[in-house]
Amino acid sequence: MNHLPYRYQSPTGDAISFDFPLHDQTGSATRVHQLLDRILHVLNHEVGLLGDTQNGDLLQALAMALAVRTELIPADPELTHRLARDLTNQALSALPEARHERVQVGHA
Repeated sequence: MNHLPYRYQSPTGDAISFDFPLHDQTGSATRVHQLLDRILHVLNHEVGLLGDTQNGDLLQALAMALAVRTELIPADPELTHRLARDLTNQALSALPEARHERVQVGHA
């Protein structure tokens, strides 16, 4: 199984490194990386504009967005639903090995 190394730096400066497993039929790891970057960028921008947003509300909206995108795929619903669940579980399986870094922010 191929993996996608991914490092995310939050707006607060904290960084997390992941080694996400990729689905066997991934078309382009580069495109997956680019989409993930853009999704997180837009998400951070929108949360900044909206202000106080609870983490549970954010996760719920992301889950619903996945459901919407899954339903838009013109294929057998049983197949697409299973694929969405499998991909979600696969991504979450990378969490125990995620490496957290505290980036020191301050003045010299």
